[in-house]
Amino acid sequence: MSLAEGAFEPSLRGGPCSPDASASATLYRLPIYVSCTLLALACTFLLGKDMPWDTLHYHLYAGFSALHDRFDQDYFAAGPQSYFNPYAYVPFYALVRAGLPALWIGSVLALLHSSLLWLTYELAVCVCSEDPRRVRVAVGLCAVALAFLNPILVQQLGSSLADITTAIPVLAAWLLLTRMVRAPTSTPLAWAGLLLGAATALKLTNAVHALAGYAFMALLPLPLSGRIRYGLRYALALGLGFAIAAAPWSYRLEQHFGNPFFPLLNSLFRSPYFTTESLRLFRFIPGTLVEALWRPFAILNPVAMVHEELRAPDLRYAALVVLSMALGAHWLWARARSSPQPAVGEHAAGRHMLTALGCGLALDWSLWLYGSGNSRYFLPMASVAAVLLMALLFRLLATRRKLRNYLVTVILAIQAFQLCMGADHRWNPVLWSGQWFRVVVPEKLLSEPNLYLTIGVQSNSFIAPFLARGSGLVNFSGGYALGSQGPGGERVAALIRRYSPHVRVLIAGTHIYPDDAQRQPRLSRVDGALRRFGLRVALDDCSTIAIRDLPPDFEITFETSAPPEPPSADTNYLVTCAVNRDDSDRSAWLAQERAADLVLDRLEDACPEVFQPRRLQTENIGSSWQRSYMNTDLLAWVSKGEVRYRDLIWGGDIVRLGHASDWARAPQQLACGREHGRFLARMPLAH
Repeated sequence: MSLAEGAFEPSLRGGPCSPDASASATLYRLPIYVSCTLLALACTFLLGKDMPWDTLHYHLYAGFSALHDRFDQDYFAAGPQSYFNPYAYVPFYALVRAGLPALWIGSVLALLHSSLLWLTYELAVCVCSEDPRRVRVAVGLCAVALAFLNPILVQQLGSSLADITTAIPVLAAWLLLTRMVRAPTSTPLAWAGLLLGAATALKLTNAVHALAGYAFMALLPLPLSGRIRYGLRYALALGLGFAIAAAPWSYRLEQHFGNPFFPLLNSLFRSPYFTTESLRLFRFIPGTLVEALWRPFAILNPVAMVHEELRAPDLRYAALVVLSMALGAHWLWARARSSPQPAVGEHAAGRHMLTALGCGLALDWSLWLYGSGNSRYFLPMASVAAVLLMALLFRLLATRRKLRNYLVTVILAIQAFQLCMGADHRWNPVLWSGQWFRVVVPEKLLSEPNLYLTIGVQSNSFIAPFLARGSGLVNFSGGYALGSQGPGGERVAALIRRYSPHVRVLIAGTHIYPDDAQRQPRLSRVDGALRRFGLRVALDDCSTIAIRDLPPDFEITFETSAPPEPPSADTNYLVTCAVNRDDSDRSAWLAQERAADLVLDRLEDACPEVFQPRRLQTENIGSSWQRSYMNTDLLAWVSKGEVRYRDLIWGGDIVRLGHASDWARAPQQLACGREHGRFLARMPLAH
């Protein structure tokens, strides 16, 4: 028995794309929708609570800041992500602050996320609207199965990540656009534009999906003038949807920083509070055309750092490429044998929708690969790829059912095996117990509003809702560094003056240790960061905040040999100490900073494509002076008379780039480039 013949066979008279849709069709969809939701809930329960790094870094803070005005008391509390549009994270924050058990919160989020599978089913039924109803249902179920077997989707089910949340309106819009290819009308066009515009405002990486929607405009069954008219209407709807979702937050950003998209696009708006260098994360963007062409097959490999940070092997893109090539070869062979007859009626409409969907996916893939290459931002198109793959298989092998069923089974089996055995299912799994966050804050910190100067690549801004009302946060060291003389330095200094003497430093750990204790965090590390603002630690006034039910701290450290404090099995700690004015002579320290700045400036000018963005704040970490390069994930520093750098993501050996004294005398020559995704700089061999 074939898949089509043996599939669940409701009296599905069409669907959203079918002329014979009836009210009873909704009843037959209900079991499919319920099954998708139960599958998402079961997966979430079995995999446990997920604590991605970003949850602690900015997700909870974003929802908190959306509902509370933090502009006057916080500054880069979660680094640059502090000012991304926060509204997509409001549901997560609201559920956490309601005090619901963690399992309930994960279940509510999983219920919302399961609607992506509902839309996948509807899209599959839509593109197969001319086929018999049993075939439509079979294609829909197979597409849903393949969409669910996406490692990145599984990783995010029931979590705080907003990629699925914003993928839902994107996929709904593409369903409307696909329907419109068959029968162009203004209403679905307007709704599609509004949804894509709003999704882009909530997460700017969705802009590629909105732009790729123009592939549908180009393939509308209308004369050229009609396509242009619909294209203009689509642009207006996109703009309106974007404005509705972005305007409230963008207005605040313009008020406070002079850039409605702060800190993004600052090379255009040139706000004095952030670097004006271009920002572009190259982590997953192919370095060459060959790498770009190979990417669908590279994704098959169950290793990390291919198209996201975790292992997420995915067969669908390679299979879709191979199947598309087979379909093209079949078409050429049929054309060579005889002149093809023009398709009419429903079959022509179905082929036209598949063509439009395929062209849209191809354009979207190209834009996405150029813009980020991160598959967390490609989730709606993963569902589109699943629909296309199954629809093409059923169409290409319509008369060879056994072969079709075999291929479908093999694809689903391989993908399921890869998901079970080769993928990472959670970023940082934690058992379901208690509330999402259990933060134990000392009574003193609950009653007294302080300004917390936080240190660390992990900003730990999630503690903001648990501190005393009126407390402020500034993540000034470890991630995007802030200094008294750099962009935003005056704003930090003003906050320090306003809160003084209630200013504290906060860093991960149970204590701040003297340097001779050989433990982290070291006093010299903390004082070196505070010295930029003329402050130092008061070790006689320290308190500890305990956070329970979290995975071990994730922190990128730049110390060399001192061992970190062993983490507790179920508790993490943040230590906070009061700070005092540092009235000691800083002239020697400032001279060292100027010398390091000169060396690092020349290093950036020698390899501008490697060390970017340029001219960021230099940080003093112990005996090292360092800069972190967000675009290329590199850290460069001057220490013990040498210039060195290291890749923070790929790891590997520390690379030495000569003596600091040589760079101080004159710029040096370097061999710069990118190999296999990694940015490299080397001293010439003749040096």
